[in-house]
Amino acid sequence: MHSLSSRLLILTIFFVMVAEILIFVPSIARFREAWFIEKLGLGHLAILAVDATPDRSVSEMMRRELLSHVGAIGLSVRRGGARLVVSVEQPPPVSESYDIEDASIMELMSDALITLFTTKDRVIRVVGPSPRNPSVSIELVLHERPLHRAMTAFASRILGLSIVISLITAMLVFLSLQWLMVLPMRRLTENMIAFREDPENAGRVIAPTERRDEIGTAQRELAGMQARLRATLAQRAHLAALGTAVAKINHDLRGILASALLVSDRLGGIDDPEVRRVTPTLFKSIQRAVDLCSRTLDFVGQDQPELERSRFPLRDLVQDVEKVVVLPETVESSVQNDVMGDIELTADRDQLFRTLTNLVRNAAEAGATAILVSAKSNGQWIEIDVADNGPGLPPRAREKLFRPFEGSARAGGTGLGLAIARELVRGHGGDLALVATDKDGTRFRIVLPRD
Repeated sequence: MHSLSSRLLILTIFFVMVAEILIFVPSIARFREAWFIEKLGLGHLAILAVDATPDRSVSEMMRRELLSHVGAIGLSVRRGGARLVVSVEQPPPVSESYDIEDASIMELMSDALITLFTTKDRVIRVVGPSPRNPSVSIELVLHERPLHRAMTAFASRILGLSIVISLITAMLVFLSLQWLMVLPMRRLTENMIAFREDPENAGRVIAPTERRDEIGTAQRELAGMQARLRATLAQRAHLAALGTAVAKINHDLRGILASALLVSDRLGGIDDPEVRRVTPTLFKSIQRAVDLCSRTLDFVGQDQPELERSRFPLRDLVQDVEKVVVLPETVESSVQNDVMGDIELTADRDQLFRTLTNLVRNAAEAGATAILVSAKSNGQWIEIDVADNGPGLPPRAREKLFRPFEGSARAGGTGLGLAIARELVRGHGGDLALVATDKDGTRFRIVLPRD
């Protein structure tokens, strides 16, 4: 009962039976009307037999035979102004009267259902035109039991036929849907399960058919998605191996550069003018190399560290950033802290400190002479803006801004700082985005949940 096939079969049978019921009610009403018309015709024939007698009088035996042939208790005919009656001596009282000519389709269906489900043998009166001569009006008084039996037999035949039709239709629809939909969907499902278990196996990629319908489209899209996913997994595996190798190389290289940094520092104490001239350049070059190794290790080795959340004033955090960020000599003023003292948020203070420090340092290294950090509350979110008056980001840097080793805006940069900063912010459930950049400056925005 939980499979798609069984549900389709049950639903098909159900809907076919509903359709048969909708057909059955008008059919049983039409059967009842036809039964009445047939009786009216027999009544007309009986009256014609009476008309054939010399004085329009019949014996008691003939009267009973005529009424028995019609199946009525009494009958009468109106032709023009004349009326001829043939009836038993004491007819029983009439329970219901029906005029076939004036009845609507809804009345016919309603009366038919009442007759079908009535258990009593009522005496009814039926009035209508003769089927042989519409100008002749026939009136019959008869028992309802024969009509009830005829309608019950008709309903039984209709029910049996409906069951046979519904079963045949359901089976044909079931087989068609099984071939067109269920089996292909089962194949898709089995393939997805197999691919999930071993996505790197090329043999698990589904082979699409030539179908042009929705199933065929789903097969082709699934095959394309699986192929792209395999390529992505293979690329990530290669990058992971490369990252491990780079981390080991960087670790050793950083040790070598640290030794070189100590040596260059000692060179600064030598009185030789030429040595003193080249030592600062050498020192800065080695320092940049150490910084590059450190950032690369941070990016390659980070595994989304656990957040150590605490609640703190944002203004105090920005003040700490001002103290540790050493601005270049070209920056005439320190970082301007425009954060209101009442703004607090719950976050990992160290990670947010690292993010803000990165943004402020990037702005200073890009040539900004004024850096403004501001914040505002926007419902359940805190928006932190870091704006500067630098020359703006070049188009190439904007296109690959948050891509490591590609999105640097300055020569010799790695682009790791923004990539790491964005990952740290997203780890809090927020985001880091470039809001604006032009010749008048650049603005980055950090959006973080308040709590």
